[in-house]
Amino acid sequence: MKIETTRKRMVMFSTISLTDIVLLLLIFFLLTSSFVVQPGIKVKLPKAASGQQDDASKIYITVTRDEQIFVNQNRISRAELATLVRQLLNENPERLVVIKADKDLSLEKAIQIVDTARLAGAQRFMIATEPGL
Repeated sequence: MKIETTRKRMVMFSTISLTDIVLLLLIFFLLTSSFVVQPGIKVKLPKAASGQQDDASKIYITVTRDEQIFVNQNRISRAELATLVRQLLNENPERLVVIKADKDLSLEKAIQIVDTARLAGAQRFMIATEPGL
C-alpha cells in the first residue's frame, strides 16, 4: 500500500530572502561610506608620479584658490603667517613645512608663501601633490 503525501515540492525559487539580504548590504555600505570622508580644507592638489606620504612632525600650510591661508587646519591672515610659523619652529627647528597649494593658484602666490615661511626661519620645504599623472 502506497501512502500519498500532500506536500509537493516547490518548483519556483523564492528570491524574497535574497533580496532582503542584498537590500541590507546596500544600506550597510551606504551608511559606512559616509564615515570615510576626510575632514579638512578642500584643495585640488597637482599630481606627481613620485609622490610620498609621510606623517611625521610637520607644519602644513594650505592655500586655497581664493588665497585663504590655513596653518595646520587653522585659518590665519597673511600677516600672521610669519609669526605663527616662527612660533611653531621654536618648538622644533627641524620641522618640515608642507605647502598644500591649490593647483589653480598662481605660482607667484605659492612662492610668496614659501618666502614668508623661509624668512620666518623654515629650512625644509615640501610641496604636497596627489599620486598619479
